[in-house]
This record gives sequence, structure tokens and C-alpha cells, in this order.
Amino acid sequence: QVQLVESGGGLVQVGGSLRLSCAASGRASRAFVKGWFRQAPGKEREFVAAISVSGNNINVAEAVKGRFAISRDNAENTVSLQMNDLKPEDTAVYYCAAATEISEYEGSYKYWGQGTQVTVSS
Repeated sequence: QVQLVESGGGLVQVGGSLRLSCAASGRASRAFVKGWFRQAPGKEREFVAAISVSGNNINVAEAVKGRFAISRDNAENTVSLQMNDLKPEDTAVYYCAAATEISEYEGSYKYWGQGTQVTVSS
């Protein structure tokens, strides 16, 4: 069982930055791929970014490429999402998730956090 707890969400103005963190715990939690997804009101949950166990393989959605960066600290058992140049369309609940292989499909992720709200005001 893997537990994931997100933090760092909040209200930010257009063009601003936020850094989300996800603390993982539980058996073998360090051995999982970690990903970030988001769900805006009235929309389906969508992939944002994922990072392999080693950190050498990273996938980032086209919608956020060049603005968002994912990283992980296996010593601290955390994964972070640095979000820069935020836009109103980035407003969503952001979820941390864990999978056994790197993927953009939410069905591949077995464990999920509760989510953290990010609101970008214009």
C-alpha cells in the first residue's frame, strides 16, 4: 500500500508560480513511478507529468511543456511539480499518483492522493 499526500496548492495570479509537493509513504513507495494529473471543473482528469524511479525518464504534457517541471527526491520520498507562468486554464485540482511503469494513462496508476487545488486568477 502506498499513501500519497499533496501540498502546495493555492491561489496565484496569472504569470505566477507554484510548487506542488507529494509525500509518499508505505511499503516500496520509492520504487514506483510518480505522476501528476489534474482535473478542472467539468472536465476529465488529464495527465500533466510523470517521472521514472531513477528520475532519468520524464514525460510532460504538451499543454504544460516548457512551463512545468517534475522532479523527485528518493531520499526524502517526495515528488514535486514546479509550475511557472501559470495561466487561468491551469486552474484545477492536482493529483499525485503512483504506478509501476511510466505512463500518461490514469488507468496505469494504482495509488492516488487526495488532490490539491490550484487556482489561477486573471
